Amino acid sequence: MLHDVSGIRIGHQSLRDTGVTAICAADPEGMTAAVNVRGGGPGTRETDLLEPHNTVEKVHAIMLSGGSAFGLAAADGAMRALADRGIGFDVFGGAVPDGPRVPIVPAAVIFDLAVGDPEHWPGQQDGLVAVERALDGAAEEDTGASGNVGAGCGATAGVLKGGFGRASTEVAGFTVAAYVVANPVGEVVDRNTGRLYGDPSKPAVDLARYTTLQRPMPGHTKSKLNTTIGVIATDAPLNPAQLKRLAMTGHDGIARAVRPAHSPLDGDTLFAVSVPKTVVEAGEEVAVEKRALLGEAAAACVEAAIVDAVVSAASAHGLTAWCDLVGDKG
Repeated sequence: MLHDVSGIRIGHQSLRDTGVTAICAADPEGMTAAVNVRGGGPGTRETDLLEPHNTVEKVHAIMLSGGSAFGLAAADGAMRALADRGIGFDVFGGAVPDGPRVPIVPAAVIFDLAVGDPEHWPGQQDGLVAVERALDGAAEEDTGASGNVGAGCGATAGVLKGGFGRASTEVAGFTVAAYVVANPVGEVVDRNTGRLYGDPSKPAVDLARYTTLQRPMPGHTKSKLNTTIGVIATDAPLNPAQLKRLAMTGHDGIARAVRPAHSPLDGDTLFAVSVPKTVVEAGEEVAVEKRALLGEAAAACVEAAIVDAVVSAASAHGLTAWCDLVGDKG
């Protein structure tokens, strides 16, 4: 069962071989955020801003995009969509009526240029559309979708079709959810057993077929360029330093579901956001024992979201999906 974090809104712009996913705050004031980057080849925007020692603590949306570094332009469109609604950081602190507001929109991208058209990537308009769909309440089949949707359209998981996945749980009186674009260099299937690293209870793939699969490599290159990116969300009232720890432990989920993880050719990046379900009183803090449970839940949700992305994906762009290798067993 999926337990939604009520303060989060999701919107996708699917573009066949690439796409954009917007994770937005329902509250115009934004959501407290942090980030942890583990991959050796990240493509990101506004991640320095999220360090706990810096001034701005809240963001208004986080963009997950295909298109490699070109896809970062989607965040420009997201900013426009938010600014048009009067959402953003009040740069004059209310001292100037109707003063400028600057939306804070961090972003991370995956490398999917080896899939489909290498000159087709998300742009500003696509980011704008994804945010509008998130905030205007897109249809459930869009916001609740997994697999070949949004930034997961062109994703590759090892030699399989990757995608967008989601998972959530409840722990210590709070909800923790993960929204992940699974596009790792590493394998998600154990070549000895045929089973998913992240969930061995799932049916095994046909290893005879699986071992013949190849990565999409234009021009017969041997380059391996990928990335797993995502957002961990919780309704626990965590501060930026505590959220950074949550993002760090969330990476354990990538390491469990992908072998190897955090390679020099991955850009593995996880954001963590807090959208408390009640007003937080000054000095109120989640006990350290509960924060440990939240971290454990974050890792489990990231792992499960990667599995959801792979299991939900459909074969496309010459990539074979997991479901087509398990036949009737899936």
